Amino acid sequence: AVGIVEKFIGILFLVPSAMLSTVSTVCAQNLGAGKIDRAIRTLWMANGIVVGFGTCCAFFFQTYPEMAVSLFTDDAQVIVQGCEYLRGYVWDCVFAGIHFCFSGFFCACGWSILSFIHNVVAIVLARVPLAYLASIMYPETLYPMGMATNAGSLLSVIICVVAYAWLIRQKKLEKFA
Repeated sequence: AVGIVEKFIGILFLVPSAMLSTVSTVCAQNLGAGKIDRAIRTLWMANGIVVGFGTCCAFFFQTYPEMAVSLFTDDAQVIVQGCEYLRGYVWDCVFAGIHFCFSGFFCACGWSILSFIHNVVAIVLARVPLAYLASIMYPETLYPMGMATNAGSLLSVIICVVAYAWLIRQKKLEKFA
């Protein structure tokens, strides 16, 4: 069930991953040209795209998870478990998309360490411990395991927004003007 869902998540994450690269490239070009406002607009427009895409995917797979999982198996138990996991995990497409865009922006600004920090913190403080707790507290379902990924990405989003606000407040982007 987990392997099947990971296949779909890998496909769904093509858009957020592409946005990471796009934001990094377009923002770096705009920052290099001294167009800070365009770089910031690029970040927020990309966030709008990934939130829209992720929300559409999440609503679709909340409604039709069986359609996705049953493409790979006829085993009823695997389908049930896969649907639970997919329903929990698919929301990560929204949250991860947001922090992917911020990571691209931070890299364009020369602050790639921020991407490293938010990912490590999210893994250590949320993803791993919550997935472990979910496996112990809810051994009969994979839904909480999927939700643990969302918690990790949500923590990353919070860290990214705080870091972004700090960069703006400290005028760290002014060096590009």
